[in-house]
Amino acid sequence: MQPLLSMTTCLPKLHDPEFLVFIRHGQTDWNAEGRMQGQMDIPLNATGESQARNNGERLKAFFQSEDLDPAVFEFVASPLGRTRKTMELLRTSMGLEAQSYRLEDQVKEITFGQWEGSTLEELADTAPDLVQARREDKWAFQPPGGESYEMLTGRIGTWLRTVDRPSVVVAHGGVFRVLRGLLEGMEVVRVPKLDVPQDKVFIWRNSGFSWI
Repeated sequence: MQPLLSMTTCLPKLHDPEFLVFIRHGQTDWNAEGRMQGQMDIPLNATGESQARNNGERLKAFFQSEDLDPAVFEFVASPLGRTRKTMELLRTSMGLEAQSYRLEDQVKEITFGQWEGSTLEELADTAPDLVQARREDKWAFQPPGGESYEMLTGRIGTWLRTVDRPSVVVAHGGVFRVLRGLLEGMEVVRVPKLDVPQDKVFIWRNSGFSWI
């Protein structure tokens, strides 16, 4: 897929969904070790499972406080195992049927290609020039066989245009960075540096965001 943009400063605001809830999957051992995970199917660890359950409790309490009916929301997850497990634990904590959600291939994590499974420290020894190039332009840098954030924006932008009802999405850190960038029309240099906690829930509502 071609990049959504090439030489612009800010991402375009493609679509402003009325109500979008985003949860990053819980921690995996590779997250804890600082390994590039990408589209490798790494399972949640015990911390990640606890984070998923706790996020379900947070979202349940938020829905109750706002008098929101979960049945109004479409629940959508990336098809990777860690996101599916997070969704199922989250829904169980909310008192919902664990399996009642839809898979969406377009919200898979950015792929790091040949770099998946490695840490930046390891890559600095084997491919220092590429690591430096990534440091200088993380937005446009494409790992060998992988995607850049610029390329990922095309994929996430295509999906975002289809969101036509309140939704709860469980996906990945890179996906969230690009999604938030598109929602806010953010400068592209900021997008790859956004923090994406695994123990909070992101709420986009009425053209503004909050964390719970």
